[in-house]
Amino acid sequence: MAGEKKIGAGAKKAVKKTKQPVRLYAKGLILGHKRSKSNTYHSITLLKIDGVRTREDAAWYAGKRVAYVYKAKKEVKNSKFRVMWGKVRRSHGNSGVVRAKFLKNIPPKAFGAPCRVMMYPSSI
Repeated sequence: MAGEKKIGAGAKKAVKKTKQPVRLYAKGLILGHKRSKSNTYHSITLLKIDGVRTREDAAWYAGKRVAYVYKAKKEVKNSKFRVMWGKVRRSHGNSGVVRAKFLKNIPPKAFGAPCRVMMYPSSI
């Protein structure tokens, strides 16, 4: 059977369990663009990362890569999925929200959509 391993002739069978896939990213949510009352800064996107509640927790994610994966109508390279890449720049406020800068500005259609905050590049 797959995943089993025999140790010896008289010994009991030790069953090695197959590993679950490891998620190499933290789940995040795109909140919107950085803004003031009358001004919107399209080049800076605000993200809420799951499990991050303080400014100190958010500091660990500075420099990490962010991927916004979305589905398009037209198929390119045998896939309808596309990715917009960005980078976490710094924290925003005291509640764990971070600022990110993407290579191309995030469209307003993406506000409220999930994103992936990768665990790389790592400093540990």
